[in-house]
Amino acid sequence: MTDSSTPCWKNAPLKPTLTHVRRNQRADAWVRCWVALTWAWALVGALLLPAQAHAEGAPLEITQLRAERTDDGVYLSAQMRLELPPSVEDALSKGLALFFVAEADVLQERWYWSDRSMASRRRYLRLAYQPLTRRWRLNQSSEPLTNTGLGVSISQHFDSLSEALQAVQRLSQWKIADSNVLDTESKHTVDFRFRLDVSQLPRPFQMGVVGQSDWNLVASRKLRIRSESGK
Repeated sequence: MTDSSTPCWKNAPLKPTLTHVRRNQRADAWVRCWVALTWAWALVGALLLPAQAHAEGAPLEITQLRAERTDDGVYLSAQMRLELPPSVEDALSKGLALFFVAEADVLQERWYWSDRSMASRRRYLRLAYQPLTRRWRLNQSSEPLTNTGLGVSISQHFDSLSEALQAVQRLSQWKIADSNVLDTESKHTVDFRFRLDVSQLPRPFQMGVVGQSDWNLVASRKLRIRSESGK
């Protein structure tokens, strides 16, 4: 007599059908897509939010700018908003002088070529704290100022830093071009820029502030020059 046996399939693993495989693949694809979108939105938020915060809280910006052409020449008036970052204000209060430069370039508009430079002016400012008198000194000149020599400059003294900064932030009736250099039949614009000049800082200090955004104080603006008649 020959023994025979029938295999038992109760505990054998079930083979997945093609439908189950496709369902699992679709589910995995949705998961991967959801994770990718989540990371993408997180990355966009990380990039945009700091940029918006920096733009809204820019320490230096030009709030008002006016350039008017008269028979005598072109005069510019400007108002800035300047808030010194804590590191810059701390260095200033400890005796480090700050140098600012106002730059104005008068350009003649040309449709057939790039605008032509007609005049260029610079105004240099030096702000420093005087420990002996506990006052703030501001020097202004049309020539570069240095720590070794202030040359021919206008000097003002203030009892507080806020008063000194108000003077730094304001330019009134600054002559940036003579009338004889401008073409009466052409339109002109002024390219204005105001910045902290870190190149005037002591050499060791220059190396220390490289790459630090607190010391990158600069603002610029461009507008068309108006005549006395408003045209």
